[in-house]
Amino acid sequence: MVKKLLSVLKGEPAPIPPIWLMRQAGRYLPEYRALRANAKDFIQFCLSPELAVEVTLQPVRRFELDAAILFADILLVPHALGQKVWFVEGEGPRLEPVRDQAALAKLAYDPKILAPVMQTVKGVQAALKDSTAALIGFAGAPWTVATYMIEGAGGTDHENIRRLAWTDGPFFSRLMDLLVEATSFYLIAQGHAGAEVLQLFESWAGTVPANLFERAVLEPTARIVKAVKAQHPDIPIIGFPRGAGAWITRYAEATGVDGIGVDQMTDMAALSLPARLSLQGNLDPVLLLQGGNAMRDEAKKLVAAMAGRPFIFNLGHGVMQPTPPEHVADLVKAIRG
Repeated sequence: MVKKLLSVLKGEPAPIPPIWLMRQAGRYLPEYRALRANAKDFIQFCLSPELAVEVTLQPVRRFELDAAILFADILLVPHALGQKVWFVEGEGPRLEPVRDQAALAKLAYDPKILAPVMQTVKGVQAALKDSTAALIGFAGAPWTVATYMIEGAGGTDHENIRRLAWTDGPFFSRLMDLLVEATSFYLIAQGHAGAEVLQLFESWAGTVPANLFERAVLEPTARIVKAVKAQHPDIPIIGFPRGAGAWITRYAEATGVDGIGVDQMTDMAALSLPARLSLQGNLDPVLLLQGGNAMRDEAKKLVAAMAGRPFIFNLGHGVMQPTPPEHVADLVKAIRG
């Protein structure tokens, strides 16, 4: 049984690219909203294997996508480190900020807290045993997770993490080391549980000052990739450095990832990257929200531009909440038609 996503991540171009979508399981689906009502909070939802397995599988059943991505959240790692994490309805995540060595010293990764995630991976893998859809596990990359941990929320100008990265080297290095170790352990465990692909979400790469990029993004990511590959040499890793722009080529060279997720602000066809490196992206999520001819035309242009190289069709970021599910079905049909 050939899984197209895995073939492309080995460097083999496909005439019709595999397709999956970031945030393909989520609030835009009525079946997701119905299940979400059964959990008292979002973290409990993510850590309830029966619910998380079902949510992971919902878009694969509905749209016959080429991959299922584990239903979880990048902030489960801070939760497992002992940081207080909660979600405010309509506003997003909140964390009790960690901004000094005293707060940092209280953190220690407890893998038992995330054992339910591994049960979810096993449950999804069992459900997909006769499917051509591959199972993607994931984690947040250290700079992005550290941003939430320090700022206490996502929608900020990230002043605190930048200040600490510039002025408190011992604190910043210790936090990066802690996240590299925890994230490596978490991804390795997902591989043992049955994940066939792993993705690192560097969602805030675009906020990193140029002279910090090596220390804040490239080095931690390379260390994680090396640690995971030591345990799972055959599991491909996709890096998604959102907003990295001109740094994408250096990211590909320095980190050792097998594929690069590209955001909608970047012209993928203009990137100078090794021919066997898989590219993933990068339709504007707003086009999926709007649907119609503009969406279909841009999707087909993207596929044509990537012809002849290993390419995975995706969005430049996640599915937006108001997106009609019918637009996703139409997009899948356009790519495969």
